[in-house]
Amino acid sequence: MYDTLISLAARGVTQASWGTWIVYLLVVTQLTIFAVTLYLHRNQTHRGVDFHPVVAHFFRFWSWLTTGMVTKEWVAIHRKHHAKVETEEDPHSPQVYGIKKVFWDGVGLYRDASENDDDMEKYGRGTPEDWIERHLYSAHPYWGPTLMLIISLVLFGTVGGALWAIQMMWIPFWAAGFVNGIGHWWGYRNFESADTSTNLSPWGVWIGGEELHNNHHAFPSSAKFALRKFEFDIGWAVIRLFEMIGMAKVLRVAPSLDIRPNVNLPDTETVKALLAHRFHVMSDYFRGVIAPTLRDEAADAGAGIKALPRRLRKALGNGGRWLDAASRERMTAFTDKHPQLRTVCEFRARLAELTERNGRNAEGMLDALREWCREAEATGIRTLAEFAARLKGYRLAGERA
Repeated sequence: MYDTLISLAARGVTQASWGTWIVYLLVVTQLTIFAVTLYLHRNQTHRGVDFHPVVAHFFRFWSWLTTGMVTKEWVAIHRKHHAKVETEEDPHSPQVYGIKKVFWDGVGLYRDASENDDDMEKYGRGTPEDWIERHLYSAHPYWGPTLMLIISLVLFGTVGGALWAIQMMWIPFWAAGFVNGIGHWWGYRNFESADTSTNLSPWGVWIGGEELHNNHHAFPSSAKFALRKFEFDIGWAVIRLFEMIGMAKVLRVAPSLDIRPNVNLPDTETVKALLAHRFHVMSDYFRGVIAPTLRDEAADAGAGIKALPRRLRKALGNGGRWLDAASRERMTAFTDKHPQLRTVCEFRARLAELTERNGRNAEGMLDALREWCREAEATGIRTLAEFAARLKGYRLAGERA
């Protein structure tokens, strides 16, 4: 009897092997990832997908059980992140707090943000407020992880305590630290969005698609995060599976961009596409106009242009928005010495301002876009003229990808 009790304490009622421990850990942590990315993020925060009530409640229960996160708090903090991104009001911007703070203390930043009652009410609207939310999930958030600890100890004994500890660190590390921190500090960008978001694919592919952070910032309400052929969004694969069995309904994905040939003047279809794909347009401008101009200038100027650090060359794509004052001054001085480069950068700035609309109505924006295209073609700069000709034909294609 004594030996049995010792065995139960050491290895729990399952008496599982190390292989079972690993499988269990992988399953429960992946379910938690799915609860965050599918339910809290794509469903509750951005309304890109609706789930059957049974699925939605399971994810709500699982996020409470394994993280203690309150739906309203998570949603409010993430919505504020989008609304105030890279400003002092952003709850977790590495540009404001520094990468070390966000990476290692993302949970602390989350906790501080959740204590702002005004923000919780302003940004947390539309989240569940039923009886079980009021009396259990929101009222007693720490009961969930405590119950999970008891379950782990019963199943696996002392090893269960270690498995529970890893599980409790999983979301704080990968979501609060890796995505919110590294995802605004290092990686590649498909879109020149108005922030520093990056994609981390294929690193972190197990984070349910959250590693495609730049794609998400470009199209926040899209239920699908993968937008290039080599990108894979595990969360989207799960959504499609639920959709096939009638347990989910996709509401929005990023609209596709189409280009019509031989369009003489921008029209309302062009404006719609420009507004929907403004970050895509700015990325295309950098790749199709600024980067070739830099190469041409390099061919003419020899090694001189290569003296400009890669960081500053890349900053030409956003007007030096994220540079410090000294670096921005250096970039400006460099473009002033190269008139053609200065011209294409000035047109980039005008196009960026145009895509932000700045109070213009649709007709006024169309007039401004036509004027931009006329002047771009009149510069005699081949890459700029070709871009303007292509821009005229932009239109939205189908909305499912």
